[in-house]
Amino acid sequence: MRVLGIDCGTEYTGYGVVEQHADGRLVFVVAGAIHLPKRETMPKRLSTVFTELSHLIYATTPKMVAIEEVFYSVNAKSALKLGQVRGVAMLAASSAGLEVAEYSPLSIKSAVVGYGKAEKIQVQHMVAHLLNLPEPPRPADAADALAIAICHLHTHATLKRYEVASRG
Repeated sequence: MRVLGIDCGTEYTGYGVVEQHADGRLVFVVAGAIHLPKRETMPKRLSTVFTELSHLIYATTPKMVAIEEVFYSVNAKSALKLGQVRGVAMLAASSAGLEVAEYSPLSIKSAVVGYGKAEKIQVQHMVAHLLNLPEPPRPADAADALAIAICHLHTHATLKRYEVASRG
């Protein structure tokens, strides 16, 4: 299964595509970040997110998209802008006929590192380890997006095992 993970942000939106082979091995496909210059208007930045993610979905053909849930923010204006980026990312996935799974930051860190309060650098190093990369992916937003994709693959595999066990 191939999953596109998206780490939404108002300045950089990270993306990462990971594939899990039948033997359970995780394979890195692509990762990067969409830069959203602050000097651009919000509608222009949202258009960029939609266009870039749509192209990425077409080029990499994921079967599923995973995205981080909204975290609570002290700044309402920042939370609103982040929500707009998340909505556009979901629209890009939905427009391509893909389902979107959402995960909390705690779930993502637990699935990748084994500890829900892991530091960002721990997540980056574990992503590199799990994907057999020589160093943590750059920028950090790309590593976070790969972590989101890995979280979905681990969660999906666990749910499949439960499904099989409950039928048996």
